[in-house]
Amino acid sequence: MPQPASVTPITTQNPDAAGVQRRHNEGHGRRLTAAFEALEAFPALAESRDRLLRLVTAERISPGDVVAAVESDVALVIAVLRLANQVEGKSRGRVESVVEAVELLSPEAVQTLAIRARTFDFFERSSVWDAAPERFRLHGVATQRAADRLATEAGYEDRDRLMVTALLHDIGKLVLMHAYPGYPGQVHGNARTPEERIHRERRELGVDHALVGGVLARRWGLPKAVASVIERHHADDAVGEAAFVRLADMLAHYSQGSAVSPTELLKCARTIGLGPSELRSVMYDLPYPTTGRTRNARKRTTPGLLPVPGSCHEPSLARLTRLACMRRLALAATVCAASRPDREAEPPGLG
Repeated sequence: MPQPASVTPITTQNPDAAGVQRRHNEGHGRRLTAAFEALEAFPALAESRDRLLRLVTAERISPGDVVAAVESDVALVIAVLRLANQVEGKSRGRVESVVEAVELLSPEAVQTLAIRARTFDFFERSSVWDAAPERFRLHGVATQRAADRLATEAGYEDRDRLMVTALLHDIGKLVLMHAYPGYPGQVHGNARTPEERIHRERRELGVDHALVGGVLARRWGLPKAVASVIERHHADDAVGEAAFVRLADMLAHYSQGSAVSPTELLKCARTIGLGPSELRSVMYDLPYPTTGRTRNARKRTTPGLLPVPGSCHEPSLARLTRLACMRRLALAATVCAASRPDREAEPPGLG
């Protein structure tokens, strides 16, 4: 893994400052590019992957349950959305939610994607990511839950997309974590609130995790609306969905016992139309378990995506074998009935 880059400010009093600054920036660029590539192998929680596999291979598939299983994991959401946004047609590059992705993809495609996913487990640490995937997932899910509660309070309509942007809002941190091994501790120092930490990132690195996350989302081919929310979720003037995610992020930190600014909480709440009383209600509810919304996706009524040999659109061998057996049985029954014309007709429902 690369060593941390120096973040010592470059002074203009140095006659070689321009050349040093240029090499300095080039070093940052190489580190970020390498980190982007490393994120291609970011793992899914093994339990999330296993639950998804059980759901997509069940005799009766529940699209809503499949959506909920995917939305529980950062890597699964990324993989499903990237695949759905690569499908040729009007929806290419426009699939903003897991609900839309599950409606578009065949169960076989989701199954193969899950089988191929790298996984992590709390009791089996990776030498590359260590405990980062679990910490990242826990905060992402907490932010997702807070965002859903805020959407209920404010009557926000694009809740399916909000579940994606809330879960993925901090993907830029994974990039910085891989690019700079001292991140976040050496960069954040004694910063306490989210606003203080983002200021430290900008000062020490020249970028922040929100900006880097937006770049990564675009690199993955995710829709502009998703990338923009990720990029602006720490902006002081964030509005719309970015403001929802910013407030949900602060509430997630609050619910996990971390410091947040009461002033920033109230200011952001007013941006999405919530006053102090509504915000207090949301904050009161956060520690208590909820059943959550039913995640709805239409069942497929048309054939799945055309299989591409060797791709995740190719139907599994087991499914093809089962379909072939069913067709042979149906054909045999037809031939048998046709060979006995003297057989008396049987009442409907019997035989």
